[in-house]
Amino acid sequence: MALVTGTPLLAGLLLAPQAPSAQADPSGSRAVDVTIESMTPSAPTKTDTVTVSGTLTNDGSSTVTEAHVGLHRGSSLSGRSSLDAASQRGGYVPGVDGPEVKGHKEKVDRLDPGASRPFSLSVPVKDLDLGDDGVYQIGVSVSGRTQAAPYDRVLGIDRTFLPWQDGDASKKTQLTYLWPLISSTQLTAETDAAQTPVFRNDRLAAELAPGGRLQQMVALAKNLPVTFVIDPDLLASVDAMTRTYKVGGPDGPSGENQAVAKQWLNDLQKAASTHEVVALPFADPDLASLAHHGKSVPSALSHLGPATDLAAKTVDTVLGVTPRTDFAWPVDGAIDSSIVDVATSAGAHNVITRSDSLRETGGLPYTPTAARPIGGGNTAVVADARLSRAFEGDMSKADNASRAVQQFLAQTQMINLQAPDRQRSIVVAPQRTPSAAQAHAMATALRDLEDSGRWTQPLDLGDAADAKPDPAATRVVPSTGAYPGSLRREELPTEAFRKVQETQAALDDYQVILAQPERVVPAFSTALMRETSTEWRGDATGARAFSNSVRSYLDSLTKKVHLIQKSDATLSGRSATIPVTVQNNLIQGVEGMTLRLTSSQPNRLDVGASQQIKVDGGHSQSFKFDTTANANGRAWVTAQLYTADGKPYGEPMTFQVNVTEITATVMLVIAGGVLLLVLAGVRIYLQRKRMAGAPAEEGPDGEGPDGEEGTDGDTGGTDGNEPEQPSDPAPDTGSGNTDQSGSGEKVDR
Repeated sequence: MALVTGTPLLAGLLLAPQAPSAQADPSGSRAVDVTIESMTPSAPTKTDTVTVSGTLTNDGSSTVTEAHVGLHRGSSLSGRSSLDAASQRGGYVPGVDGPEVKGHKEKVDRLDPGASRPFSLSVPVKDLDLGDDGVYQIGVSVSGRTQAAPYDRVLGIDRTFLPWQDGDASKKTQLTYLWPLISSTQLTAETDAAQTPVFRNDRLAAELAPGGRLQQMVALAKNLPVTFVIDPDLLASVDAMTRTYKVGGPDGPSGENQAVAKQWLNDLQKAASTHEVVALPFADPDLASLAHHGKSVPSALSHLGPATDLAAKTVDTVLGVTPRTDFAWPVDGAIDSSIVDVATSAGAHNVITRSDSLRETGGLPYTPTAARPIGGGNTAVVADARLSRAFEGDMSKADNASRAVQQFLAQTQMINLQAPDRQRSIVVAPQRTPSAAQAHAMATALRDLEDSGRWTQPLDLGDAADAKPDPAATRVVPSTGAYPGSLRREELPTEAFRKVQETQAALDDYQVILAQPERVVPAFSTALMRETSTEWRGDATGARAFSNSVRSYLDSLTKKVHLIQKSDATLSGRSATIPVTVQNNLIQGVEGMTLRLTSSQPNRLDVGASQQIKVDGGHSQSFKFDTTANANGRAWVTAQLYTADGKPYGEPMTFQVNVTEITATVMLVIAGGVLLLVLAGVRIYLQRKRMAGAPAEEGPDGEGPDGEEGTDGDTGGTDGNEPEQPSDPAPDTGSGNTDQSGSGEKVDR
């Protein structure tokens, strides 16, 4: 241990003679770019042979001649900070990088400007002359001559780390690695007549397909000692994709990736059955944005509880496992007192934070156990910042990935060497959505660590949260003012939460009129959860577009139940029936509504009582109101639909009613008609009376004057019955009319 905590720089100087060919020359030692792309094994034993491979590239303007590649072994590093500093060093420094390992060189005859060539050096561990357990810096240099400097010198160097431990540690560090399965929001609130789910695009299918990001993450993790941290929204989206779905809108093309979705879910189900599963609240809400901006909006926090409940139900339904839902994970593990309050408000008593947020202030000489009680029965699970950020950046480049793996292994060993006799539990919380290349680098490091097994052992997240805390570790949650400004600038604004509240209120008003609200409400409820997702950090435009699309779709559905505009009506009398038509263009029926008419002149026109409304889907129906007129004149009538709780629904419809009395001219016309009917009746009566009193004129054979045969007692020319006159039905004045005539409408008594 003395070697770890001592002054290795002096030892390095003693190991490295200051030969002219090994002098520090910052310009010269960067003439050739040396890139280490792999080192195997990553954590060797004393019987192994270390092979370091990579590429040489001549970045200078002169040809390199008489060159060779050599391996350097620096001294053991003294701690995590010295490891950080060593990773930032540039040009060759003889006393620090150490001498070349003798007997293991690779010749390079010629390297022209701009040219590249691979290299590979293999050195038995015994020839590296490693001392006590620790982390050693290994360098690969190229030495040679150029036209500008025709003598041997180091023209380029690259370094990596070699963790060395001869035997198992007395107390292995318990290591918990979070494996996040989180993706961007894909499902919308829209559906078609058959309730077919609609996706914003088909990008999720690319992530699930062979070689895709999510497919690789599941394939890599199935044999790794990790804890799955899952956004249940991803599971719901993939599950929806296993059936018929559409892309880009209800009228868009049908998706064709059901087989890909089924295979991914099948692979994940198998992997989840042997791993601990932690479910985040549905749609991974941005806890910091809620704490800093959402709390000022009433009911903004009310979605957290349902999101947690839905998370458990979704994971259990789709994967067939019971997840833990008592963990919250703020963005980048950054916390303050308000974030902790929000995170724990829905039952998450464990908050995953990071050591660059909950910083150590007690001057501990070692990295403490992750679990920290923070009051109120809550625990902060402090992930190690260095390890958590080890695989950020472009891991598609072999040199970046190799360097990250070696540095990760070195950091874990250095943690163990800090206090080898103290059992500690360390948590790693990587980036939320690792790329496929980053996932490969993470998996490589975990496999190498597991294969070595000399200083760490795996531990589930639940057990890490329950570990015995270090009494000297910091437990004070930072104040709100300590939250990083760079993260605060990416947060969702208050307006985003206000829009969620307004849309929720509109949804509440809409669902109460539906005969089958379960066909609509779940899709909108989950869409509202997605509006506050962590995904929208730094993407204000995307957040607004998604929020607007949800509200626009809801408004379009709401407007499908409306009143048909009625033309002006004329009421010629003291009472009449006025029809008002409700149009329902939804697929399902509406009920529990009230239609109410209001007169602008109630003393002149009484429009009657309100009526209960029930209209089948895809139909219109007229509702008749019995009105009473008390005076002549015009009155405006407003028709308005109301929900069961008395809230106005939709736009009101206004029309005019003209009330008129029966005029003198009309009375004269009617009287004249009656007089004519009376006179006609008198004339017929007199004619029949004359005919009955006149003597009959018989002809021969008893025939009458017209040759017709008389009968006994028959004094007329008929059989005593009048032909029945058809009567026209009373005209329909519009009580069942649903059309918009555009002209005046007359309503009869």
